[in-house]
Amino acid sequence: MKKCKIIGLTGQSGAGKSTVAKYFEENNINVINADVIVHRLYGCDSACKRAVCAVFGNDIATSDGGIDRKLLAERAFSSKDNTKLLGSVVHPFVMAEFLAEVKNSGSEVVVYDAPQLFESNADVICDLVVSVVADEAVRLQRICKRDNISEELAKMRLSVQLGESFFRENSDFIIENNDNIDILKEQILNLVNTL
Repeated sequence: MKKCKIIGLTGQSGAGKSTVAKYFEENNINVINADVIVHRLYGCDSACKRAVCAVFGNDIATSDGGIDRKLLAERAFSSKDNTKLLGSVVHPFVMAEFLAEVKNSGSEVVVYDAPQLFESNADVICDLVVSVVADEAVRLQRICKRDNISEELAKMRLSVQLGESFFRENSDFIIENNDNIDILKEQILNLVNTL
């Protein structure tokens, strides 16, 4: 099998990873999204879903066979320990699915869009780690709007995540995303041209 170059794409919640991933796709780079994998695993009768229910309570299972993600988020993001616990359950399943998708993709370059790239230790399989950062006030506003939650809940989510300095110190490339779309596109294009 020909070696595939894996680009890890990560950053704090609300920094704009999804926007950056979209631009990678527009530049004909295959993007595999960890959250999409999680949604798929939560939506079927998978070992992953059964394990999450066993740890966080069977009442998070919905009548249509999925998981009540809001209830799970309340429990999982209530403390750093619970967040870490959820990750320890879910990450191995997501990594297995990701590697299978890479193998089947036939792509020379794959972007792994993973909010918890470092927490899952997936950075060790990446040839390049790209982190998207933005000012905290910008991220808070985006999270509240995107997830339709209060600023208090958004702050709680951010408090259990790695700080911006961690991303800056542990990434090969930083993309700044404070709402200037032209600057954002230019940064992505510069990166794409180096791949």
